[in-house]
Amino acid sequence: MASSLIAIFFFFFFFIFYGSFSLALNSDGLSLLALKAAIDSDPSGVLASWSESDATPCRWPGVVCTRGRVTDIYLPNRGFSGYLPSELGHLDSLRRLGLAHNNFSRPIPVHLFKAYSLIVLDLSRNSLSGPVPAQIADLKSLRHLDLSSNLLNGSLPDALGDLQSLVGTLNLSYNRFSSGIPPSYGRIPVPVSLDLRHNNLTGRIPQVGSLLNQGPTAFAGNPSLCGFPLETQCPEAQDPKLSRGTTAGEEGENPLKPLNSNPSFDEEVRERNGNGGSVTVPIISGVSVVIGALSVSVWLFRRRWNSCGGDGEGKNGRNERKLERGGDDVAEEEEGQKGKFVVMDEGFGLDLEDLLRASAYVVGKSRNGIVYRVVAGVGKGSAATPTTIAVRRLSEGDATWRFKDFEGEIDAIGRVHHPNIVRLRAYYYANDEKLVVTDFIRNGSLYAVLHGGPSNSLPPLSWSARLKIAQGTARGLMYIHEYTPRKYVHGSLKSTKILLDDDLQPYISGFGLARLVSGSSKLTSSASRRQNSSSSIVTSGLKVSAPSTVYLAPEARIPGSKFTQKCDVYSFGIVLLEILTGKLPDEGPENDGKGLEGFVRKAFREERPLSEIIDPALLHEVHAKKQVVAAFHIALNCTEIDPEIRPRMKTVSESLDRIKLQ
Repeated sequence: MASSLIAIFFFFFFFIFYGSFSLALNSDGLSLLALKAAIDSDPSGVLASWSESDATPCRWPGVVCTRGRVTDIYLPNRGFSGYLPSELGHLDSLRRLGLAHNNFSRPIPVHLFKAYSLIVLDLSRNSLSGPVPAQIADLKSLRHLDLSSNLLNGSLPDALGDLQSLVGTLNLSYNRFSSGIPPSYGRIPVPVSLDLRHNNLTGRIPQVGSLLNQGPTAFAGNPSLCGFPLETQCPEAQDPKLSRGTTAGEEGENPLKPLNSNPSFDEEVRERNGNGGSVTVPIISGVSVVIGALSVSVWLFRRRWNSCGGDGEGKNGRNERKLERGGDDVAEEEEGQKGKFVVMDEGFGLDLEDLLRASAYVVGKSRNGIVYRVVAGVGKGSAATPTTIAVRRLSEGDATWRFKDFEGEIDAIGRVHHPNIVRLRAYYYANDEKLVVTDFIRNGSLYAVLHGGPSNSLPPLSWSARLKIAQGTARGLMYIHEYTPRKYVHGSLKSTKILLDDDLQPYISGFGLARLVSGSSKLTSSASRRQNSSSSIVTSGLKVSAPSTVYLAPEARIPGSKFTQKCDVYSFGIVLLEILTGKLPDEGPENDGKGLEGFVRKAFREERPLSEIIDPALLHEVHAKKQVVAAFHIALNCTEIDPEIRPRMKTVSESLDRIKLQ
């Protein structure tokens, strides 16, 4: 009897001790409870269900887990007040932390930067104060950093120049940072959108590295900053010989004399442009700032000089596209030397003179060139009506184009009209400059809306908005494939090439540009011209030239392979997965580097909860679960390894259109 009582005692002791231990909240949950305890105000009550009695925090609102570990915390615009606890740094699997639009105060804790897996950190629009700890450089995987609209002060952290994984946003605007811009910021990768607006920064902007590629808007609102690309000259750069009062001497006699055609961004040229010594300065102050390897001001002066000195070249009108077709190479060479501005759309009211007078701002950079938002006036004087357009300066790439060949390519692009494809309005051709003018779509790219960007002011997309974007994009791509005369392919579809208007209507951009800058576009012989004449823009004859590999179909990643319409279908599938998950397309290192497609496919195979896969911003839209799952299946069909199994875009579009909102 005694032995039985002892056994029962030990059984209950074992059950109580080990049973309670097994039900205890894991370490990730304890770190999140520290965040809950640090929050003084929770108006929406979203944290009420965060309980220490749970075994895991993976079902808590605003929390996403993978394999039982917290990977995402997404709680923007909740009205929280309080501070950020150091315990957040213990979340060693945390990849995304989004606490924007709240009222967190106090300094950012140093230990937060021990969450080494972070790739997205968005603490914008809070009341955080103090300097940014240098330990932020320990976040080697960080891709997007947004600390804008806080009360942060001190010097800009020099260590940010060491964040070489940044690909999207580095936003420190609307704070109280002081002193100068560290030269190390020139090491920030070129594609990154740097935003230092409205601080108390002082001194000369360093003329190094990627800082040369930033437009003036990146530095606006800092009255004590000076130097290129701002119009404000640094005091030591003032030179009375270059003032507006110059009326004699070499500088005043020949406006072409001061300009240097050497693509080395000569310091003297920059200083003269900033001083405003000529009639072309209004656009130079905006456009020339974005080219790190070529002085656009040289181009503008030369083009304006040529257009004013001869037979009226540079004016709009379809008659300008009529060339001598007799193969006169001399005449064509003269065309390339002078430059030619051609309007594709008769309703387009701007000419080259309007563009020369316009203000321009950098809005994007890619391997196809640099894109400017250009605000130009239609008409003369006070009656001029402001018009906003997009101007893309094509990179030279490996392509060598004669004017007739370039004209044929660009005309083919201009004939593609669809409500979900960006409209080509005009182009400019010269031997050393090629510009493409299109409509400007004001809400930026789908990439910026999903993953953050300095120009993005939109709230998280609802399910209805995401479905609308997916359906519209599919229709546009289907039109390129099915209803254009030569059944083109896009060749470079990605979320950065999908633009959104005020109604979140999607527009596919970049159609045909891959060929214009592709190495496969060299037309150096009549044989190669004949070979490409049947595939004017981008058909199956276009060879791959290294677009973003995460969007690239497996069969197209082989050097020298052909790009087909089924490759476009794969790219669209990756974009659709981005829309559904809110994740970056190359996420998924735990899946042997297979990226987002591998992550989603594995999650469905393992029958994981949908809450672990979809964008946390969609978790509250439980009514749309069946529609979301249907869209996932379409995306997975598009990203099949075997291109023969992938559906045509017509089938994809029809399948998406069958998903009806409830």
